[in-house]
Amino acid sequence: MPVSRRTLAAAAVCVVLPLSGCGSGDGGGSTDASGKIEGDITFQTWNLRANFKDYFEGLIADFEKKYPGTDVKWVDQPAEGYADKISADAAGGTLPDVVNVSPDLVAPLAKAGLAMDLDKAASQYKKEYLPGAWASHQIPGMTGTYAFPWYLNTGPLFYNKTLFEEAGLDAEQPPKTYDEVFDAALKMAKETDGKVATLANVPTIEDFGRYGVPLMNKEGTAFTFNDAKGVELLARYKELYDAKALDPQALTATPESSGKKFLTGAVAMNPGSALDLGNFKKQAPNLYKNIGITDQITSTGHVNMYVMGVMVNAQTKRTPAAVAFAHYVTDAAHQMSFAKQVAIFPSTAGSLDDPYFTKEDGTDETRVRVAAAKSLKNAVNYTPVLFSEQMKTELRNEVAKALQGKESPKQALDNAVGACDKLLQQQG
Repeated sequence: MPVSRRTLAAAAVCVVLPLSGCGSGDGGGSTDASGKIEGDITFQTWNLRANFKDYFEGLIADFEKKYPGTDVKWVDQPAEGYADKISADAAGGTLPDVVNVSPDLVAPLAKAGLAMDLDKAASQYKKEYLPGAWASHQIPGMTGTYAFPWYLNTGPLFYNKTLFEEAGLDAEQPPKTYDEVFDAALKMAKETDGKVATLANVPTIEDFGRYGVPLMNKEGTAFTFNDAKGVELLARYKELYDAKALDPQALTATPESSGKKFLTGAVAMNPGSALDLGNFKKQAPNLYKNIGITDQITSTGHVNMYVMGVMVNAQTKRTPAAVAFAHYVTDAAHQMSFAKQVAIFPSTAGSLDDPYFTKEDGTDETRVRVAAAKSLKNAVNYTPVLFSEQMKTELRNEVAKALQGKESPKQALDNAVGACDKLLQQQG
């Protein structure tokens, strides 16, 4: 998973929330947001206070000034254990009025009737957001949209030009397709006697999506990534693993460990974001001088998009204020001001046409920002919202067995789909 998803918060950790006793449908509150905007509400963010205290305090003060009689209490939770905290609050009836979430955290809350359906409560705002971003908090098998889209991220592939040149590859013509990536990786491994791998990560559900593998049926009742195209991708990775073109430690790699391998020249390519360029400049100046930047590889024509959202608690007693504040946090003006503080991207329609996201100034940082903004206009969040952390583990374990030759790629993916389908049924 690219570093970009952890731009501000930790990578989303999805758990099956123990909410079966919390009801269903629209919850105990009202979806009528047309009343007077007033009262006390609580707003919870995800690991943002340390770096953005002034931004959020200013935003809250402006909201309270705009709507006299409102009072927003801001709480920020640490990255570690965030999903568990939401689970406990949901089960205990103490979920804040407005909550920073990712799509996979929204799904169990929506199923339990704790996430407000914004298609009912705030449909007038839908046109303000990119269609793909608005759709990212929709749940297969349910009608409705369960969070305002907030910031987005995506990123390019970085590659080490020096390693490419040493392996006899054209550093000015990086791979553009999966076939080209796999061919370059095999040549890299052969020319370096297996000392330099090209890739550091095993394929995740997102990779199967970008390869063009159908991940779920339309009803959201079963996974389908064990089809012929899925098996083909895993077989290609098995070929890379056997040739040492895939890092031997990929089976246990994390985004952090993969990033370190790239920094030290142990692997030749790694996904990332605009934020990473600053790290390269500080931590690996020689790499930074020889950094190559190319587009994310995809067979679908759509890059992967990471998205954060702002959910309204369906049981809030202050529906007008909670909906108004969630919209305020995520409206075009505030998303743009936030995006200029940190390398993220607005989910609001038209914002990516701002010169900040379209005008080159000759720097690599701007080049990455402009390219990412362009690709986000039709990007897709490939990770299904119903794909839980347990499912990710099941897939990873079966992929590892296939790469090690303990199972065929087909058997491994059949087993992964079977295990994930069982977990899906348990979600209810």
